[in-house]
Amino acid sequence: MKSRNDTKNSERARQDKEYLTVGRVVRPHGVRGALLVEPASDRIRSLAAGMEVFLSNVADPFTVMDLHLHKQRYLIKLEGCMDREGAEELRGAELLVAVHDLPPLEDGVYYYWQILEARVRTVDGELLGTVTEIIETGANDVYVVKNAAGKELLLPVISEVIKGVDLEEGVITVDLIPGLEQG
Repeated sequence: MKSRNDTKNSERARQDKEYLTVGRVVRPHGVRGALLVEPASDRIRSLAAGMEVFLSNVADPFTVMDLHLHKQRYLIKLEGCMDREGAEELRGAELLVAVHDLPPLEDGVYYYWQILEARVRTVDGELLGTVTEIIETGANDVYVVKNAAGKELLLPVISEVIKGVDLEEGVITVDLIPGLEQG
């Protein structure tokens, strides 16, 4: 079970999103309208020439002409952004893509916004609370689950613990292995 961070500041909603933030324009790059983009999601790698993208401060969509990795960021060239002045107007804008234009996620991989606020139940049906936060640890994510009394439970996102995810119902089924208890 993996979660996939869709933005650095994940929205707290399970419903389907129409657009996904994949980056933020840091600044113009060069004099021909290229943009230096800080990735906000690994889904930015799915962008390709010809795809339609949106910028948060512009109503009309842009077509990607080119995208490539540049150190830890990306350089993107958009149709219609032909000079440094035009690129400067896009500084700070979020780069968005329609979710339906992205390749589907692998089985067992979810966007954070699909997991946040999901109810968590044990395999025996006991309600443990709702997911309020997702912590990235490197090895695996950890779901922070809070119950009505405000007590927290940290659940590692591993197959031994996470037994099922029902996105339609907004329910995650877990098996509390020894050592996991609500504090």
